[in-house]
Amino acid sequence: MQIEVLSSKGAAGAAAAERGAAILKEALGASHTRKGAADALVRFIAATGASQFEMLEHLTSLSGIDWARTEMFHLDEYVGISADHPASFRRYLSERLIERVHPGRVHLIEGDRPDPEGEARRLGGLLAEAPVTVAFVGIGENGHLAFNDPPADFESEEPYLVMRLDAACRMQQVGEGWFASLGEVPERAISMSIRQIMKAHAIVCTVPDRRKAQAVRDCLSEGAPVSPLHPASILKRHPNAFIFLDRDSAALL
Repeated sequence: MQIEVLSSKGAAGAAAAERGAAILKEALGASHTRKGAADALVRFIAATGASQFEMLEHLTSLSGIDWARTEMFHLDEYVGISADHPASFRRYLSERLIERVHPGRVHLIEGDRPDPEGEARRLGGLLAEAPVTVAFVGIGENGHLAFNDPPADFESEEPYLVMRLDAACRMQQVGEGWFASLGEVPERAISMSIRQIMKAHAIVCTVPDRRKAQAVRDCLSEGAPVSPLHPASILKRHPNAFIFLDRDSAALL
């Protein structure tokens, strides 16, 4: 795990985007040289939330990425939220990523399907077909990774799980302005599992803002144990994880 502390939220987002772009470009170049791989799409996982604004803005402005040869999955979506809801992660990614760069293939979590467990299985089957090159992620105020709230399941091999969100996670969504009150925030979500995230060849994690400082210390400081109580601490065990902080989020390290 490599941690880089930048001077501002914008600088952290830009640095994360440039690292992710370099990983994608390398994989796209390598796929051209492998026999029989010319038509293979390079897979990536996209995150959402306020922590990803600057990263996605910069990533979608960079040149040299052949987005038509990429395949996108995303981390999580609320159960029962339609694609046009202001807080929908499908809407978020459509506006901030998909409509800007047009990946060759996109797999969105349909959280408003009547059978969330079936939707998780559908996406899990697709995700299991080929490896993921890079996962873009963030860390929640409660230390969650995707919607894997503490205590997180570090053992499940299922690619996607239906999660029950804890109060701290739901309050974060209110604090970021996605919902007007706690009662409006769905209690469940479909989320990529911890083990599935860790299977990505590389992980690019963007974590700005002072409100994330405690979670950063609990999960990423040198003496912090890897524990389901601090889900993002699992990133310490990934051989190719890149963490981008700003001065505020790194304040307690």
